[in-house]
Amino acid sequence: MREELSILIQAQYPLIYLLTSEEERAEQAIAEIAHLSDQPHRHHRKVYIWTVTHGVVEYGQPRNVSHHNTVSPEAAIQWVVHQREPGIYVFKDIHPFIDSPPVTRSLRDAVASFKGTQKTLILMSPEAAQRIPVELEKEIAVVDYPLPSITDLDGILESQLDGTKPKKLQAETREKLVKAALGLTLDEAQKVYRKAKVTAGRLTEAEVEIVLSEKKQLIRRNGILEYIEVDETIDSVGGLEEMKVWLQQRSNAFSEKARDYGLPQPKGMLILGVPGCGKSLIAKTTSRLWGLPLLRLDMGRVYDGSMVGRSEANLRNALKTAESISPAILFIDEMDKAFAGGAGSADSDGGTSSRIFGSFLTWMQEKNSPVFVLATANRVEKLPGEFLRKGRFDEIFFVDLPNAEERQDIFRIHLSKRRRDIDRFDLEQLAQVCDGFSGAEIEQAIVAAMYEAFAQGREFTQLDIIATSRATQPLSKTMQEQVTALRDWARQRARPAAASVAEYQRLEF
Repeated sequence: MREELSILIQAQYPLIYLLTSEEERAEQAIAEIAHLSDQPHRHHRKVYIWTVTHGVVEYGQPRNVSHHNTVSPEAAIQWVVHQREPGIYVFKDIHPFIDSPPVTRSLRDAVASFKGTQKTLILMSPEAAQRIPVELEKEIAVVDYPLPSITDLDGILESQLDGTKPKKLQAETREKLVKAALGLTLDEAQKVYRKAKVTAGRLTEAEVEIVLSEKKQLIRRNGILEYIEVDETIDSVGGLEEMKVWLQQRSNAFSEKARDYGLPQPKGMLILGVPGCGKSLIAKTTSRLWGLPLLRLDMGRVYDGSMVGRSEANLRNALKTAESISPAILFIDEMDKAFAGGAGSADSDGGTSSRIFGSFLTWMQEKNSPVFVLATANRVEKLPGEFLRKGRFDEIFFVDLPNAEERQDIFRIHLSKRRRDIDRFDLEQLAQVCDGFSGAEIEQAIVAAMYEAFAQGREFTQLDIIATSRATQPLSKTMQEQVTALRDWARQRARPAAASVAEYQRLEF
């Protein structure tokens, strides 16, 4: 993108809107472009910086050496127009004023006066203007200045390794430290590497978590994405062995080693299934397995009816943030509810849901960044067909109710979390009693038994769990028609998450 900015300046584009939050880095790039030495026929250009606090100051000069009466944007633009020498004029944070008729007119006058000159006006801002005036739409070129690349961050890491022992890192450790800082500015990367160095005395693979902590702050500032902390490992999920193997095979899918092997980056995975059977848990533990940050996209925060186009802008900003800190996992829980009205929402919300749905589909299709979309859904009939076509997701898994062996495994996991001596429980009998229960219902049966025993001042027993289980009506019975319909749909259209079912289908085939 720096090359594009250089081309626009050399091609005498009069007005450029530069989107960046890294003022110092962008200023240095502009100064280097202004002093190109490989084109001697071009005039040397000076660089001037305008701020609403200091007015116009020549780049590299103290801020108190400003040109008088240039604090207001209109006066500053008029000062630029009257300059005869070639120059690049950077106006910082002018987006709040750009809608003002005097500022709009002044910018149009400046653009007209720049023809045939070596003058360029750059409007630098960390965010896009809410609305570029129609008078300037044909004149302005919008450039999104990218965050530091892997090469830039590797240079920062190298500078922080000076004075540490050992100075040289293993290639894999270095790659993890650099990728952990992707999405941060150069200044943020320097600070977080220094923080990791001060905390541990050196930079190693163990300090990746410290680097990732800076990304958590970035996500919290976004407001629409949520950074999910994951404590449990994939071993906390009972059953679903087929899906676990699939995920473990792709645990290094975003590494440079995988790229060198010729593997494409995984796009995403859709998990369909009965409520309470571990869909969300498998999504969360995948983050720990792959060593990637888990970002939850809250569609409720995306929708904003305060202004036309605000919801679409919220989605774009959220996806842009996810891409900036990639590789990452973008988690969308209960996608069937988030996009249920996407197919035809003109009557209900003026088409906002349809536009958001279309924007998300386009992003999924065209994204090149390593953002793995992990979505869950309970009601497949409410999902638009565009989500389910081949190529949108790498795989569609179906999570059914656990079988007897998987129920034993689930009981073992939940009892082990709460008690050390689980040998006193007959897991096989408990699994038989809880036939038709989901994993969440099994957990609640244990919790209910514990409350019952706690109220009586004693330890809970096998009989307590059996009693609470028999008092529970599982979802498989209360929603039998829905569960049956989901199973019928998934039998020929989705891959079973349980190893036993998958093996049976392979033998049947």
